[in-house]
Amino acid sequence: MPKEVLINVGAGEIRVALVVDGRLQELALERTLGLDDGAVKGQGRSGHSLVGNIILGRVQRVLPGMQAAFVDVGLDRAGFLGAREARCLADLPGFDDERAPKIGDCVHEGEEILVQVVKDPIGDKGARLSANVTIPGRLAVLVPNQPGVALSRRIEGEGERARMMAMGEAMIAQGGDRLAPGAGYILRTAATDASPTDLREDAERLADAWRPVLAKRQSATAPATLYHDLDPVERTLRDMVRADTARVLIDDTQSVEAARAYCRRAMPEAESRIELFAGPGQLFDMYNLEDEIDRLTSPRVPLPSGGWITIESTEALTAVDVNSGSFTASTGLEETSVKVNLEAADEIGRQVRLRGIGGLIVVDFIHLAEADNVAKVLDVLEESISRDHTPTQISQMSEFGLVEITRKRVRDPLVKLMSECCRSCSGHGRKRTRDSVALEVMRRVERAAQAAPGKPIVVRAAPDVVRWFEDHGEEVRASLARRGAARVEFEASEFYAREGFDVATA
Repeated sequence: MPKEVLINVGAGEIRVALVVDGRLQELALERTLGLDDGAVKGQGRSGHSLVGNIILGRVQRVLPGMQAAFVDVGLDRAGFLGAREARCLADLPGFDDERAPKIGDCVHEGEEILVQVVKDPIGDKGARLSANVTIPGRLAVLVPNQPGVALSRRIEGEGERARMMAMGEAMIAQGGDRLAPGAGYILRTAATDASPTDLREDAERLADAWRPVLAKRQSATAPATLYHDLDPVERTLRDMVRADTARVLIDDTQSVEAARAYCRRAMPEAESRIELFAGPGQLFDMYNLEDEIDRLTSPRVPLPSGGWITIESTEALTAVDVNSGSFTASTGLEETSVKVNLEAADEIGRQVRLRGIGGLIVVDFIHLAEADNVAKVLDVLEESISRDHTPTQISQMSEFGLVEITRKRVRDPLVKLMSECCRSCSGHGRKRTRDSVALEVMRRVERAAQAAPGKPIVVRAAPDVVRWFEDHGEEVRASLARRGAARVEFEASEFYAREGFDVATA
């Protein structure tokens, strides 16, 4: 199964696609400019992720009834810190200690504490925080507050786990002053193919990243961000590139150089797989990804047999309905149901990952009469879900054909990032956001500049979209010039609705 990572470094957005056998399997978007409503860059809005940032915050309120505290971390809304995530502050050591102390034993109002964002602000909720800060590396995760060694849950087999534990403990024992004193480590699945030397060097790099955090804390005043996670390109290399990754294609020269520099520091075996994509066409055109990404906001997903699944989200849960459509197996109803359900089970895991759906998901499969067929569908669903790095659990199928899935919420789903509520959208209920339309315009401008180098480009769009470009004028023009579109004019026209626009060379 050839695996490729495609990184599109656009004028206003970095998009990462994992493609397996020519099919999109994972998608990540990170916007690099353009925040609506005057939001400050870094607040996790409009696609900017805060996950991984370490912040010196100040406790605003302690709520014993909720066993939680609200912490000022410099955002519009205070962050949420639960007692379980704060237990390391109550001197309860040990990776396996699941005791949850009272929140009042962990923090006090007005106290300055070091916290880390583990979940971006979602909707009206502030960022989710943890006091057990970590710094992830290629092979290991540094855990300053908890000494010892732990293993990723994806490392399986008693023998392999024992070997990895021994290697981690030996690394700490032999590390000396080059490692962070008193810190622990979680070994990632990538460490299973690493040598003890590779692991030690990764731990040393983590210690080098942690020392400045301690130094900054001595002089910082809360709220203050003391550590930012890697940029999107480096983070992609660290978290997505494995031994079975055939190549990493990047369509930006500076980003290719930065990626190769990171590989030389942290993962030299991957440097040779990084390639600059210079055309023809756009990077995501290779596998027709643009059309598929556009379809990810549509509720209906077709299946190979002619059936489909419908995905609808509410505040409480996401409902997935499986329909056979016009497909009918010649051998009978049960066979029809089995075939459509198996196709749906395989597709549901992929759609959940691509759309970033979290929380409770309820799947309504077509009724199956035979227990063996139910088991087949659940096996395929389990396999599909197992490719997900986000913690996910699956229930058994009920007598009504319902299967419940819970997936950890980390960020807003794709549909909320790219669209907003609309009361007059032909019954669809949502329309594209202004910044998502503007970013599509910028991609079209890049395409036009590539097709006609040096020629002036004129963009005609809805007034509110043109205002977006005016509000971010310097950023937009600098980003477009870097991508080969230095001469662009924007014209507002009442003729266009928000999603309509025209890009033409003069």
